[in-house]
Amino acid sequence: MEDMTFRAIRILKEVDLVLAEDTRTSSKLLKHYDIHNQLMSHHKFNEHGTSASVVNRILAGENVALISDAGTPGISDPGFFLVREAVRAGIEVQCLPGATAFVPALVSSALPCDRFAFEGFLPQKKGRQTKLESLRDEQRTMIFYESPYRVVKTLQQFADTYGPERQVSVCREISKIHEESVRGTLAEVIAHFKEHEPKGEIVIILAGNDNKEQINKQK
Repeated sequence: MEDMTFRAIRILKEVDLVLAEDTRTSSKLLKHYDIHNQLMSHHKFNEHGTSASVVNRILAGENVALISDAGTPGISDPGFFLVREAVRAGIEVQCLPGATAFVPALVSSALPCDRFAFEGFLPQKKGRQTKLESLRDEQRTMIFYESPYRVVKTLQQFADTYGPERQVSVCREISKIHEESVRGTLAEVIAHFKEHEPKGEIVIILAGNDNKEQINKQK
């Protein structure tokens, strides 16, 4: 609740319509800030169908805001499709600065954050190993989102692909009461989460490949 900006609260009160990933979750947030504007569901299962009607409402003179359950729309959340359609229709789109999980996770990871690659969620099955292999020579710090139920499995896949000594930081529940970061080698962090079941929303920050000699040989 405390990560909301004054500007975001003002705009949410001013717009004609608020699009929300889950209206049940967002209604609690809006009620907390005494916001009672029209609320409509807009998520990955209906965004292709609702975007056209939303664009038409904007073209008719309405102002619309899009919010996520957590984080920023378009960053591993619905948003891209609507923004694209709005821009194509000549509508001005503004993005308000706000909470995004991967930024504080990256900064607090103690890993280089001057250059990084945001990968979001890995493919669950098809193409997963191919994706991991494609990142073998990535020198930038890498950022992944993951479910708490798959964290250990994913970390083990990282260790098998990149080696157990690769540095990693796993941050969970960012900006919430139980926020925690676990840092170390992949082997160390895997051991930690085998002893302590991970819970909540997870961000994995993985060090890039700093073995430049090996990369040059492969090229």
